[in-house]
Amino acid sequence: MKVLVISDIHGNLPALEYVLTRERDTDLVISLGDVVNYGPWSNECVDLLDTLKNKILIKGNHEEAYLSGSYPGDHPVAKAFFDFCYPSFTQNSKIKNYIKNYKYKGFEFVHTINDKYIYEDTEVEINENTFIGHSHRPFLRTINNHQLINVGSVGQNRTNIDELNYVIWQPEIASIEVITKQFSADGLLNEMRHKRYPQLCLNYIESKRVQKQ
Repeated sequence: MKVLVISDIHGNLPALEYVLTRERDTDLVISLGDVVNYGPWSNECVDLLDTLKNKILIKGNHEEAYLSGSYPGDHPVAKAFFDFCYPSFTQNSKIKNYIKNYKYKGFEFVHTINDKYIYEDTEVEINENTFIGHSHRPFLRTINNHQLINVGSVGQNRTNIDELNYVIWQPEIASIEVITKQFSADGLLNEMRHKRYPQLCLNYIESKRVQKQ
């Protein structure tokens, strides 16, 4: 069995389409949440995932914010994105059905642990093998003889916006492959400009480019 595990698409439809096309032979797709916000295609990303035959859709903090109708933090960039993107979102009836967590073949799948950003050097305790997203940084660690896998971000890599990350998991052969691919953010930025995103939002995405295109 081949499982595609993705997270943090953040409204980046071209990146999602690329991953789903490249990994079309997977038997199951598990999304760890934050399908929405930031990018200009939140509705389309939700719709595309909904068309998949075999999928598990987990709720992230941005789905929670969209369902509540307000952004809970005070970070000016995150708030600017929410204020711009949320009014045009129409898919609450779909994301409300996303689940909190999922367990399968000895692994737990969840957006994150204790609502924290978990990085490769973060001190964290786990009691079972766990897949997470949220921090947009891919890694694989062993903690207390359990595996902790952060699948990174499909739509908004925060060290290089022109890369995307995901995991291919094959439980029968105990294979976990963390994959990073180059994927230009030009299409994302062009659509953001076309939709007249606030300059603060554009500057944020552009600041995540390692080399200007």
